[in-house]
Amino acid sequence: MTTDPAAPAAIRQTSGPQRSLSARLVFVAAIWSAVALALAGIFLVSLYQRASERAFDAQLEIHINALISEMLQTDVDGSPATPRAQVTAPSYRGDPRFSLPLSGWYWTVRRADDPSILYASQSLVGDPLNAPAIGQDDTSAGFIVGPKGDEIRVLQQRITIEDVPYVIAVGASTAVFWAEVSEFGRLVALTLCIVGIGLILAIFLQVRIGLRPLGRLRASLTAVRQGEADRIDEALPREIAPLAVELNALIVSNREIVERARTHVGNLAHGLKTPLSVIANEARASGGPLADKVSEQAGIMSTQIQHHLERARMAAQHRVIGVSCETEPVLSRLIRAMDKIYRDKGMEIGFDQQEEIRFRGESQDLEEMGGNLIDNACKWAGSRVTVRVAPLIDPASNRDMFAITVEDDGPGLTPGQRAEAVKRGRRLDETVPGTGLGLSIVADLVALYGGTFDLDGSDLGGLRARLVLPALRKE
Repeated sequence: MTTDPAAPAAIRQTSGPQRSLSARLVFVAAIWSAVALALAGIFLVSLYQRASERAFDAQLEIHINALISEMLQTDVDGSPATPRAQVTAPSYRGDPRFSLPLSGWYWTVRRADDPSILYASQSLVGDPLNAPAIGQDDTSAGFIVGPKGDEIRVLQQRITIEDVPYVIAVGASTAVFWAEVSEFGRLVALTLCIVGIGLILAIFLQVRIGLRPLGRLRASLTAVRQGEADRIDEALPREIAPLAVELNALIVSNREIVERARTHVGNLAHGLKTPLSVIANEARASGGPLADKVSEQAGIMSTQIQHHLERARMAAQHRVIGVSCETEPVLSRLIRAMDKIYRDKGMEIGFDQQEEIRFRGESQDLEEMGGNLIDNACKWAGSRVTVRVAPLIDPASNRDMFAITVEDDGPGLTPGQRAEAVKRGRRLDETVPGTGLGLSIVADLVALYGGTFDLDGSDLGGLRARLVLPALRKE
């Protein structure tokens, strides 16, 4: 979008980013899904680790039970009813790794009250297992540093033989254990990532499909705003259908109020014009100073009534919802009319509009404002008038606006004369035909539409008149 080089600092094309409701919903859902899936992954890996530890300890317990069975042998001392247990040195090789030096699988047997090792597996090759002391509990499990500096999972069990407490310890390297846990965690992370991506895509589709009726509502509102439809489509889901119904009721109410205002304005105009005409005619017929004064004041009253009735009409039209028009056809039509009116002056009227712009208002109001400015420029110009239309954006409200700039090569005005020119009914030269209401009507109309109107010097040597009016945002 281009900007008018003469645009004041208050209005520039500085459109800020707009927040998307669907993007916000998808973002929040994605963050929540990511956090939930991450917590679920941590929980699953923790469960798997605990299950693996129990399975690992169960395997070590099997070896402990096998060692206990080797340590116990039963002899009969003459009486079959009194068996006597005694300790036998175990030579357990239930797993080949117990025989391989520093294989990571070890077992030891010691007395509970003596830290020295009584029996040990061949894999220890004389190194201590450094198992922690066991309390009065029958079994305990934990992690220690093995002979090779690697981590060892140790399961210890306390038994009593012939009133002598023994502690049997079996340890195994956790390298394979942690490798399995890591592999499981990697597979869980990969699976949850795929699930998360699929979930985010599903959420995105759900949001897009779920918010589609809002898009239809916006399109229907746009059609009403542009004057292409007179009501909003109410065939919407039941959650937002009441909104469409209320908006339609608001549109109907607005139109009824405007229509009543127009009716009252018309009635007032007819009610006042006839008595004023009678007063003026009687005064002109009577003659004399009093009649002249009455005729003069009746003319002023007629001008005042015309001005305020016109302003009321403009205000009523401005409040009609869904009214807009294209600027190029209206201004082109005005320029063609002025070419014919001022043909004898050899007037050259230039027109420049680079892109389509829609005025958010009545075409009659645009004709009133543009016609007054172009006509005024043609009256005072020497031979040249230029009309330029350019889009703008108001940074304060982010509203779409556009500027109409009319310049001429006439004598121009001083700063004081420019301020006087827009006052209601003030004329700077009585030799030029007109009522003097043109520029004041333009100023009133611009104020009703929330725009700006200013006069300044022109690069052509004459006067530059500039209007800033609301535009219809392009969809």
